[in-house]
Amino acid sequence: MTAIGFVLNGRQVSLPPGTSPTASLLDWLRAGGLTGTKEGCAEGDCGACTVVLEEADGRRVPVNGCLTLLGQLDGRAIRTVEGLRGPDGAPHPIQRAMAESDGTQCGFCTPGIVMTAWAHAREGGEVHEALAGNLCRCTGYRPILDVFAALADDGAAPPALPPASRSRGGARFEAPGQVFHLPSSLPELLALRAAHPAAWLLAGGTDLSLRVSDHREVPAEVICLLDVAELRGVEVAEAGVTVGAAVPYGDLLPVLRREAGFAPFAALMARLGSRQIRGLGTLGGNLGTASPIGDALPPLVALGATVRVASVRGVRALPVDGFLTGYRRNALAADEVILSVHLPRPGPDVVLACEKVSKRHDQDIATVGAAMWLRMAGGAVAEARLAFGGVGPTIVRASRAEAALAGRPFDAGAVEAAAEALAADLAPLGDWRGTAEYRLAVAGGLLRRLHLRATRPDLPAEVAAFAEAV
Repeated sequence: MTAIGFVLNGRQVSLPPGTSPTASLLDWLRAGGLTGTKEGCAEGDCGACTVVLEEADGRRVPVNGCLTLLGQLDGRAIRTVEGLRGPDGAPHPIQRAMAESDGTQCGFCTPGIVMTAWAHAREGGEVHEALAGNLCRCTGYRPILDVFAALADDGAAPPALPPASRSRGGARFEAPGQVFHLPSSLPELLALRAAHPAAWLLAGGTDLSLRVSDHREVPAEVICLLDVAELRGVEVAEAGVTVGAAVPYGDLLPVLRREAGFAPFAALMARLGSRQIRGLGTLGGNLGTASPIGDALPPLVALGATVRVASVRGVRALPVDGFLTGYRRNALAADEVILSVHLPRPGPDVVLACEKVSKRHDQDIATVGAAMWLRMAGGAVAEARLAFGGVGPTIVRASRAEAALAGRPFDAGAVEAAAEALAADLAPLGDWRGTAEYRLAVAGGLLRRLHLRATRPDLPAEVAAFAEAV
């Protein structure tokens, strides 16, 4: 029986045999006395439990300790707020800056914010995006933003990873009533899946791990995908981008930002959870859970994306809108796993919009999600693909609205006809996020906004854009 081994704050750790591989990192840290990492929500929403994965290439990836399971850490390096202090116990410059800039009051959120800042000092990017996964309820963000504006990378090198990990072949961790498989190759993964069709398939776990952190489930069997190299690649070609099922959103986002045609999808992905969620969450996970409010799913359907799945019987490909079969249901057979998703590149004649309407701009569940893909020819809509989330038991193709646009000039009349047709395409339910009537109105409004963006780029189409304009 293999022991889970990882690096914690620069020191190699080997967990005692029988340690639950599905215990959350947060629970394990706090039980072991590292109580700087806090529990706020246990759902990956507040950022109080933020810790940082130290990658071998020097990257720092903030993640939620409450959603990270111990088995996922084998062969990796993690740093908590206790690991930032100097050898003499002195505070890290970021910790000192938070205190001296009045960036903390009650202090509950401060360790998580400090860890986010430590990662941001190296990774860079937009400050608002970096802080989107950290809530501070008493200080306010102005002094915290001042600290972030003055951050400097401390230049610390990543620690050496345990030498046996990630090169030894697959691992198996056991605890009473539990088995956690960590295969290292696709053939090994497929054999395990054939033998254990009821096991949890775990990649990032930003949705699935809620069953552990929130509902306190103890799964009997888990197959973790993180060491399967065949699921971790991103291939860029003229025809599009192919994404391995276990590639974190945080690795995919910069690729989409660079590649022509994918900017609207990248802008939406920057709102998918937070940096902590994107550090672990994957497209494969979004497809596997098949939630009707999965942020990435409407764009996949509108783009005409293809998903490849595999088993010991072979490989097959199917369109994403055929893969999603119902409420949290998909077309995976019991012995299959998702291999990759191919995103066709939108051509220069395509108008693409990827939208999300939610109570908060960041780190929130969509009330309505939408992706709208229009291929134009001579000022008219030659072809339309409109996909909506949050308006039915699964992602919905608005076929009647598509027909109302096809073959017509892309003008206000065509858009109004399509907006009216949505009432026959969509069947939303009402809940505390919005009534059915509200969701229909939002879907129609997003179509109208697409028209404004395409035909009147001089007009601010969002409240934030209007505020910047005035």
